[in-house]
Amino acid sequence: MSHGPSATGGAALQGAPHGHHDDPYVSVFTAGSAPLAKLDDILSRYPTRQAGLLPALWIVQDERGWISEHAMNEVGDVLGLTAAYVKGVVTFYTMYHQHPVGTWFIQVCTTSCCNCMGAEDVVKAFLQQTGCGELGLTSPDGKYTVIEVECLGACGFATPIMVNDDFIDGVSVERVPEILKKYC
Repeated sequence: MSHGPSATGGAALQGAPHGHHDDPYVSVFTAGSAPLAKLDDILSRYPTRQAGLLPALWIVQDERGWISEHAMNEVGDVLGLTAAYVKGVVTFYTMYHQHPVGTWFIQVCTTSCCNCMGAEDVVKAFLQQTGCGELGLTSPDGKYTVIEVECLGACGFATPIMVNDDFIDGVSVERVPEILKKYC
């Protein structure tokens, strides 16, 4: 199974909870804003502004749910970095979303250990039961986006998943409905 459009691009969803590709961009780091104050605090602990790039991107994603091209430009401006440099970092890490995602972002580990324990079937169950249909796409109701990831560091507890920041191990096809009830 391929990784699909996941965090590295992909299709925009309808009714995204945190904006849409066509919405006018509103700056995250405006004078006097809480995100700017948070970033300034973080930057005070780093030797250079460039060193604060990953935290700055987290702030944007926490505020908007994803990191648009406009947001990449803004982060570059705030930190004195080129937009190309910022985009290179955003596209390198799968933890940053480059398009709107569902309220519940589900990552399923599909490395060798997990595949031996049925990870592909777990992925298929999530895709079917959420209505996503394909990896990286968002369910019609805007609630779910499902992707595969290479490793969640829990090979002894296959199949692990992450739902937003929640780690769940030992996921089987049979557990998928129970898990989705918690995130509805």
